[in-house]
Amino acid sequence: MSKIVKSDQEWRAQLSDLAYEVTRKHATERPFSHDEFPEGEGTYHCICCGAPLFTSEERFDSGCGWPAFTAPVDAESIEGSRDVSHGMIRTEVHCARCDAHLGHVFPDGPPDRGGLRYCINGVAMAFDAEDQA
Repeated sequence: MSKIVKSDQEWRAQLSDLAYEVTRKHATERPFSHDEFPEGEGTYHCICCGAPLFTSEERFDSGCGWPAFTAPVDAESIEGSRDVSHGMIRTEVHCARCDAHLGHVFPDGPPDRGGLRYCINGVAMAFDAEDQA
């Protein structure tokens, strides 16, 4: 997979202010700010490059305030890195195609579904109800 690289100016022109801050500057949206977030069947794509990231089959209500998933579409779609900001040690997850910051993954997900919780900023994704990855 070839990386998508754009200038800061190109990302700013493409994204909303909040999506830019979250995906390109590693900000975090407020918890519980996506009451209207799509919950039907479909695929969640990277807001920056359109890469498929998660399916509705892997979504669950974790109560954390952000959309949560148990696994990505495939292991190649997400990359992780160590994040020691805010006095915590966490694993940041980002889009493998364009390096957009998506959120974090934690080991406290449903044990019967692999035990991981991908806690993802809703503004970092677009939903496609007709695309099943």
